[in-house]
Amino acid sequence: MAETDRKRVDMTTGAIPPKLLHLAWPLVLGNLLQTFYNLADMFWVGRVSSEAVAAVSLMFPLSWMFVSTAMGITAATIALVSQYVGSGDDRMADRVVAQTVLLTLAVSTVLAAVGLAFRRPLLTLIGARDQVFVEALAYIEVIFLALPLTFLFFAFRSSLQGAGDTKTAMWLVFVSAGINVVLDPFFILGWGPFPEMGTRGAAVATFVARAFATVAGIYILLDGRFGVRLRLEDLAPDVAILRRLVDVGYPSTIDGWARSFASVAMAGFVARFGAAPTAAYGIGVRLMSVTWAVSGAVGNATATGVGQNLGAKTPDRAAAVTRTATAGTMVLIGAVVVVLLAFPAQAIRIFVDDPDVIAEGVVFLRIMAPFWALFAGVMVIQGAFRGAGNTKEAMVLSFLSRWIFRVPVALVLAFAWTVTVPIIGLEVGGLDWGIEGIWWAYAFGMAASFLVAVGWFRLGTWTEGVIDEDRESKDGSPPRPRDEQATDDGDVEPIDD
Repeated sequence: MAETDRKRVDMTTGAIPPKLLHLAWPLVLGNLLQTFYNLADMFWVGRVSSEAVAAVSLMFPLSWMFVSTAMGITAATIALVSQYVGSGDDRMADRVVAQTVLLTLAVSTVLAAVGLAFRRPLLTLIGARDQVFVEALAYIEVIFLALPLTFLFFAFRSSLQGAGDTKTAMWLVFVSAGINVVLDPFFILGWGPFPEMGTRGAAVATFVARAFATVAGIYILLDGRFGVRLRLEDLAPDVAILRRLVDVGYPSTIDGWARSFASVAMAGFVARFGAAPTAAYGIGVRLMSVTWAVSGAVGNATATGVGQNLGAKTPDRAAAVTRTATAGTMVLIGAVVVVLLAFPAQAIRIFVDDPDVIAEGVVFLRIMAPFWALFAGVMVIQGAFRGAGNTKEAMVLSFLSRWIFRVPVALVLAFAWTVTVPIIGLEVGGLDWGIEGIWWAYAFGMAASFLVAVGWFRLGTWTEGVIDEDRESKDGSPPRPRDEQATDDGDVEPIDD
């Protein structure tokens, strides 16, 4: 099979908006589908009890802490694959894919074992108590078992995405989400011959759906007609590529951990105000995750476009891709926010009919939703940084937005406390705004991080790629120009856009 038969979008030529849209819409739809079946979990769990909703709400940041490791590893995959494709070296892109599979499988197995071993202390640490603890434990045990499946699917998706094929993974997410949504009421509520499993049933449905997606994804990679190919001979450990994946990926992993620990910390803060605010927080975050799904997907498409253009040595076009993606995403998220602010109670009532939870959720939306478009812009710019392989910049931006602009601000605004500053003897303390202080801390963090992200992007320090500029092929010949590509038979053909 000739390499030109592979399905991909070439972001290095042609008008940017239509190609970006072509690349981004399957990612947006795939992320929305993923979000949809997370919302489906919350919908059906909400039919069990408020404690079950609170349990799943607390588990979201904890499970995300482990999944973010996979996202860190695969951020390196997107950067390397897209830049090798942009420079015209599909064979190296295929080798990166195989080493990504090895690395994700090894890391996920270790994390699953650690998570299962320390699941009870982890739940205690984030504030799960009484029946919420019981429900959360039943849920997280199965989610930890599913980690290797989740990691492998991330490897599959990022490999195709880096090469410019976003549609294949989108269809697979669609089928996987459908399986999860169909199974949820059977496993959670005990429909038909199945026992009622509550929150554990939601996790089991997720496990089954991810197992299907993983098996199908590996088959597609082995087939080789979808952007990149997984070759069995490439599965032998390659220390050089593994080191490059770790070097490029570890800042994104730390980035993910920083985000996850911040989410755990914020969830812990919220949990101290009772079950109703915790349930409202979980529902509000799920609604907010719709905007994250869109902006994260466009950020990933931007990463592919930036990576391909830096591989092709066209940094100005990479910057233009980023500007186009950022502006379009912010306009779209702004429109979503207008609808939510017009009907906040109705949005919360979809998931729960408890009036206390609905009231808390309305306040959540009115304070925080106006700032979602700004944070969407941040996520797209971070995607550009990751596509360039400059994952340290994205990591620092995440750290600032959460651990400087959010968590400390929440401590100041939400709680009552006083300390005396040494030497000068000045007393400072928290403002004791209660749960609304936490919502305002989120809003402040979004606005401040947007200003920093835009300033950093304009500096232009991210426009250097991560593959060697003077890289030579194994036979000693210089790299081929972007408009030529070797086939499996060794012939050279022009690439089809």
